[in-house]
Amino acid sequence: MAALTLRLPTASGAPQPYALRGTAPVHPARGTSFNRIAYSAAHVVADPLASIDPWLQCAVDWDATIAYRQRLWSLGLGVAEAMDTAQRGMGLDWPTSLELIRRSLDAAKDHPGALVASGCGTDHLALDEVKSVDDVIRGYEEQMAAIEALGGRLIVMASRALARVAKGPADYERVYDRILSQARQPVVLHWLGDMFDPALAGYWGTADVAAAMDTALGIIAAHPDKVDGIKISLLDKDKEIAMRRRLPATGGADGRGVRMYTGDDFNYAELIAGDGFGSAPVHGRSDALLGIFDAIAPAASAALGALAEGDEARFHAILGPTVPLSRHIFAAPTRFYKTGVVFMAWLNGHQSHFTMVGGQQSTRSLQHLAELFRLADAANLLGQPDLAVQRMKTLLALHGIEG
Repeated sequence: MAALTLRLPTASGAPQPYALRGTAPVHPARGTSFNRIAYSAAHVVADPLASIDPWLQCAVDWDATIAYRQRLWSLGLGVAEAMDTAQRGMGLDWPTSLELIRRSLDAAKDHPGALVASGCGTDHLALDEVKSVDDVIRGYEEQMAAIEALGGRLIVMASRALARVAKGPADYERVYDRILSQARQPVVLHWLGDMFDPALAGYWGTADVAAAMDTALGIIAAHPDKVDGIKISLLDKDKEIAMRRRLPATGGADGRGVRMYTGDDFNYAELIAGDGFGSAPVHGRSDALLGIFDAIAPAASAALGALAEGDEARFHAILGPTVPLSRHIFAAPTRFYKTGVVFMAWLNGHQSHFTMVGGQQSTRSLQHLAELFRLADAANLLGQPDLAVQRMKTLLALHGIEG
């Protein structure tokens, strides 16, 4: 069979021929099980035919969006719902987020054992109207009540409003003490670095990461039975390892310790594999709550299955080639990574169009997407190569590259 070929632009913009490798993707065995908790922060599928102003209004294709979550569950992955990968705060408003959470929780009932944790934040507050920490607490409490009324477990998202009004670490301690004291089930905390959201600079009351980590760890230590784990997205493996070694060895959702959920889309393979440090079962490695798992779901599932069987070499052989792709998708400006995630879903036939909430498909250049295509091929992540080439050629034609 002849190799599939197309012309892809280089960094200079000049098209050059490219032939696909033709390597079959890795698929997990049916019923594979993991020895890590693994959440995929899932994207939403926009409705491209809705009569709206796409930069100002939000329209979701609910059937395609829920079908994608069903795919993730079928691969053994959990769904971290209504997070930044779902364009929370970048086009997806709170009413639509709550509807997404409701629909996802309902759909999960048809998948025994399916994991769902849902983002709880303060994004419904108008920042100019937030004057005090009490306003932030009320914002969190409103979303907590709505999600818990649906039976949902919480991921307590970092708050732009809190970053705006907090005067120091004590204000963060006050807010999180109030929220954790009220939570019905252990929550996942979320520390999102300013590379993902510039409005979160100085989170935990300081620009000093070590001091910020001390504040976060102090909050967790005061409520170990109310914290399942913390996801940190700082893209710095050394900081993540340092923090996970200091998490409480008791508490968490199962009493075995508070977990580190890696949000490091640059170094996830080695962080999940771990270093075996310490006596607490969960502190020598990271569990996962990753946006990249949306784009590499079959490979992630197969790799995690191999790791659970004790085959670390195969784990790295499968997951290692996906890391260059992830680093490209999450390249600066990192907050635009969602475009690459949705582009992968379109190339692989999981949605019929490359349109995003808020018109965010325009945030990456054609050269960026062409290199993403090459890296996805190199990582064996194009499940339907003929379709991927056809769709890439369509995109190229829209940018004036024919053939």
